[in-house]
Amino acid sequence: MAYAAPLAGFMTATLPISLWFGKFATDTLFMPAAAMGTIVMVARVWDGVSDPLAGYLSDRTHSRLGRRRSWMLAAILPMVLTLVALWSPPQALAGPALVLWMGAAYILWETASTIFIVPYGALGNELTPSYHERTRLFGWRHLVSALGYPLALGVVYFLRTSADQSALEGRATATLLAVAAGIFLAVTVLYAVRMLPEPSGPRRLGAESLRKGVADVFRNPHARLLLVVYMIEAFGMGSISFLTPYVLDDVIGAQEYLEVVLLCWVVPQFVLTPLWLRVARKIGKKPLWIAGMVVYAAGFGANLWLSEGSVALLVGIVLVLGIGGGVSTVIAPAVQADVIDWDELHTGERKEGAYTAIWNLIRKGGWGVAAGVGGLALGWAGYDGNAELQAPAVKTTILVFVGAVPAVAYLVGAVLMGRFSLNEREHAEVLRQIRERS
Repeated sequence: MAYAAPLAGFMTATLPISLWFGKFATDTLFMPAAAMGTIVMVARVWDGVSDPLAGYLSDRTHSRLGRRRSWMLAAILPMVLTLVALWSPPQALAGPALVLWMGAAYILWETASTIFIVPYGALGNELTPSYHERTRLFGWRHLVSALGYPLALGVVYFLRTSADQSALEGRATATLLAVAAGIFLAVTVLYAVRMLPEPSGPRRLGAESLRKGVADVFRNPHARLLLVVYMIEAFGMGSISFLTPYVLDDVIGAQEYLEVVLLCWVVPQFVLTPLWLRVARKIGKKPLWIAGMVVYAAGFGANLWLSEGSVALLVGIVLVLGIGGGVSTVIAPAVQADVIDWDELHTGERKEGAYTAIWNLIRKGGWGVAAGVGGLALGWAGYDGNAELQAPAVKTTILVFVGAVPAVAYLVGAVLMGRFSLNEREHAEVLRQIRERS
């Protein structure tokens, strides 16, 4: 419960950014779509520095609170302040000044959230060495964090409906919701810092230098393969997350169903989590993850048949995507933790922070590139935030980026994941050799 709680707060804060921030910027603040796409892509470049640095410093930290909780505590105030700044630019700003404010706020928010999420993810990777217990840990984290999803959907609902009234009302509502989400995030992180233990006993620190830590991640053959698969998954999910509001508003013409559609995506993820825990124990993590990616690819591919008024088809597609998404969310972090043990056997160091940082960078990079390319593509296709109806080229662009692009990405990921070789038997041997050396 303590480990899962901050993820509920984090989802409440971050999901509206993934789902509605682009729409808020283009339709409420009247920023060009290409400008928002550029801001996101610049932030991803900065992540290439901030994420590995956060992982390295977390691995090497000596503190009364531990390697991870001290950083989680330090991140609370920066996250709250930058979240509010992101959703409440001064009304006097316009043109280049507004773009500069939004760019700075977005990058500062990403930096503050990195300070939290990298040590937080690293802590989960070291709470248990058990092959199947890890699946249970991240599965139940997924279940408990479910509270964040309906809260986030509530935030998106009020952002959407207030923006329909007026741009001024949309701005005021966004500020109020950002403050509320920031407070909830702060409370959940404080609860975790207070209640969570960190692994006791002698623990090896991480790499002696940032460069070595990053190099060790890429020298790990299992990690290299996972990085490629994870990048592909993140790119596919980033495409659909950024463009979902545009699908409902500009393709189907039923924006009022946004929260219903997203709820259909969330429900199967959580309802089926106990099933995935049993299936993973029976057939293994790898086959289940591959099956989830194939289901994802099928769901995304069906988006190409969306058209005006096809709400029922979209609901069916989203239910399928929820099945695939639940598998990935439960299995992926459990597999990552096994790979970190392989690294300890070969380097003699514990680098949960370094590995979590690189994976977090890949995740945000995939989402960011997808959102950036999607925003630029909308701009090139002629998207107009003030227009009631978009041009056919805009609608076609949206469908390509929520259908064909992620479907191909997930199919490639499934093929590559077939080459992953660190199974339960090999992991048990890794742990045995680590214990003997210790």
